Amino acid sequence: MARYLGPKLKLSRREGTDLFLKSGVRAIDTKCKIEQAPGQHGARKPRLSDYGVQLREKQKVRRIYGVLERQFRNYYKEAARLKGNTGENLLALLEGRLDNVVYRMGFGATRAEARQLVSHKAIMVNGRVVNIASYQVSPNDVVSIREKAKKQSRVKAALELAEQREKPTWLEVMLARWKVRLSVSRSVLICLRTLTNT
Repeated sequence: MARYLGPKLKLSRREGTDLFLKSGVRAIDTKCKIEQAPGQHGARKPRLSDYGVQLREKQKVRRIYGVLERQFRNYYKEAARLKGNTGENLLALLEGRLDNVVYRMGFGATRAEARQLVSHKAIMVNGRVVNIASYQVSPNDVVSIREKAKKQSRVKAALELAEQREKPTWLEVMLARWKVRLSVSRSVLICLRTLTNT
């Protein structure tokens, strides 16, 4: 699938908040003026309509997970088709993406880096190489990293960064064996908690 290749911090500036698109080694406000939107500025910031507020929230979620508009629309259609709350189903589908699971495991410092690990065939699901970032990980699937990728300095650095983040409760991480198991079916309360703690 296609992905956004432009400036990452411009997206965070547009939303007015840190979208965790950078590794977090340096504070985001040392890199850019986060409170100032990109582009030419008027005398004051216009007040958003109800539609504008909803659009900004949708764009935040889309940009956090690195999904473009058409793919996000397809996720929404699938979430609406499933039983239960559509919003919760949507978050569960996004959290279940393979690149997101690799990021949550701590093998990538950012979701973009985790996506690159997947596309470079460094990740295995149930012992088989999977190089599709949008692959939906199912409960009891075992996600592991290949031997050649374990030696990469960026993976070791990402694991050190991941120790500062809270581990999601729906992942059973076995770092001694470089594996993770999706321990329970993804409920939305878990997804919401992990999303707010990003």
